[in-house]
Amino acid sequence: MPTTRRQFLTTSALTLSAASYARAADNPSAKIRLAVMGLRTRGKQLIPGFAALPGVEISHVIDPDPAMVKPALDVLKNPASLPKIETDVRKMLDDKSVTAVVVAAPDHWHALATVWAAERGKHVYVEKPVSHNLIEGRRMVQAARKYKVVIQAGTQRRSSTSVAAAREFVKSGKLGKVAFARAWIAGSRKPIGKKADGPAPKGVDYDLFRGPAPERAFNANRFHYNWHWFWETGTGELGNNGIHGLDVIRNVLQLDAPTRIASMGGKYVFDDDQETPDTQTAMFDFPGCTVVWEHRVWEKSGPEKQSFGIILHGEKGSLLFDGSGWHVRDGEEIKEPNGPDMVKAHQKNFIDAVRGDAKPNAEVEEGHKSTRLCHLGNIAFRTGKVLKFDAATETTDSSEANKLLGREYRKGFELPAV
Repeated sequence: MPTTRRQFLTTSALTLSAASYARAADNPSAKIRLAVMGLRTRGKQLIPGFAALPGVEISHVIDPDPAMVKPALDVLKNPASLPKIETDVRKMLDDKSVTAVVVAAPDHWHALATVWAAERGKHVYVEKPVSHNLIEGRRMVQAARKYKVVIQAGTQRRSSTSVAAAREFVKSGKLGKVAFARAWIAGSRKPIGKKADGPAPKGVDYDLFRGPAPERAFNANRFHYNWHWFWETGTGELGNNGIHGLDVIRNVLQLDAPTRIASMGGKYVFDDDQETPDTQTAMFDFPGCTVVWEHRVWEKSGPEKQSFGIILHGEKGSLLFDGSGWHVRDGEEIKEPNGPDMVKAHQKNFIDAVRGDAKPNAEVEEGHKSTRLCHLGNIAFRTGKVLKFDAATETTDSSEANKLLGREYRKGFELPAV
């Protein structure tokens, strides 16, 4: 009997067995060769941590802008050999000596690069949010299962000992029933202004940068970093930073899928080229709990005098994450400091999983479930509708909203079926 979509989603949500990583453990003592795609910010930040791990070599650095290569190479300290430089990720994919790919390119490239790599038996560390749209995220989960590769989401708080301690504290019942949680960011953005189309900088392959997105003339506001604020390439502040807060809440409260989503806001302060809102509130109803995300990127300081924060409101007190860890107020007096460097721990966990020595702390299924909150919040905002969500089919009760669950792909950049 063929497997139904509902059965597949139920099965794939189960914890991966050790057998799922058999390929990763075939030769655990072999050197792990990593190709890093996307160098401007996150890729460059991740390179030193991966390169410092025993038995790990950076084999390739990949970016459509050649100006990004030297700064990325400069962070490598005394490498045994310099990585190969590529503009197009496809030129690396058939190199059988590459063990895994670090996908730190813009959001609209995450799924395509991940599935292409998985098809060729390569493991993937993919930055947050894991996908540009909800359908892509599910396709990435399917690829991990079909090709039996490790796909780790870059939600590094999944490797935080402080967050793990919060989860155990809540699980113990010491906070009581937690019926409301909130995460936010404020005060970290400036307007990007308005810029006209023009020629791309020398050497930049802007057509390749656009990849799956529609073809457009070069515009500096749709290029480095500011791609976040356009729906064709980014997921707005909700996908950029909301994913971190929402993932922590899902993790600590052990939440799965929302039943109802609403969002409101707009461009109330910035008069610039951005399409995504500078002010947004997204609300998610889960069974027994409501979760809220807020961003006001123009505000000097946020709630609790924190530019980024997470708070869980329980019957016996409120647990507040702050810059030094977390503490409970109006309840049991407890304070948990931040533990060891969670980014380094997260990178090591990925390499250990590739070697078959561990399970990934942020396996792609969990990354997808947290990322889909961002997608659903943005879809509710863009349609102006309160959406009911069916987790079994991963669709809403709105035909207009369901059209935004996926995207059209440019020829040559289609997302493969899995």
